[in-house]
Amino acid sequence: MRLVVGLGNPGKKYERTRHNAGFWWVEQLAGTVRASLRDDAKFHGRVARVSGAAETWLLLPATFMNNSGRAVAALATFYKIAPPEILVVHDELDLPPGAAKLKQGGGSSGHNGLKDIAECLGSRDFWRLRLGVGHPRETTASEQEVADYVLHPPRSEEQSVIDVAIAKSLEIWPLLCDGKTEAAMLKLHTKEKKSNES
Repeated sequence: MRLVVGLGNPGKKYERTRHNAGFWWVEQLAGTVRASLRDDAKFHGRVARVSGAAETWLLLPATFMNNSGRAVAALATFYKIAPPEILVVHDELDLPPGAAKLKQGGGSSGHNGLKDIAECLGSRDFWRLRLGVGHPRETTASEQEVADYVLHPPRSEEQSVIDVAIAKSLEIWPLLCDGKTEAAMLKLHTKEKKSNES
């Protein structure tokens, strides 16, 4: 992975909301690898370079969720990073709080950040790390109910399991960094299965 993007909305108002789960993950990764995220107007967000064998960039777009692709495309184009070398970390309504899944490609499932990135890159072949935040209701919720839900903080019991999922999924970073995506998926999804069984 040459570019890791955390999705969210900038500013204190949104800091702890469910929609910012991708920001939380990348901020923790930056701390783990001792990378400093700094504002970069050229790339429309906060950016850090991870030192190591391969050049890897971390990005938190400051464009607000619906325009995330602007920041991603700017950095990816400048450094000639192809979609399969990009990991986008985001909140996922279709997974319960505490779940984390890794996959490549696919649709946006109504996630405007993913939709905009796919449009700006002209490809859906980027990787996604989906962090479960649950759904506002078991039955079909209106667009407004979904928007209200993701723009509010998780309940304390949800936050604790989301934090655990972030910690567990961060453990696959060395594999992702080395391009061992199959091994990373196996490790993450096996842990997930064991957690559900225990």
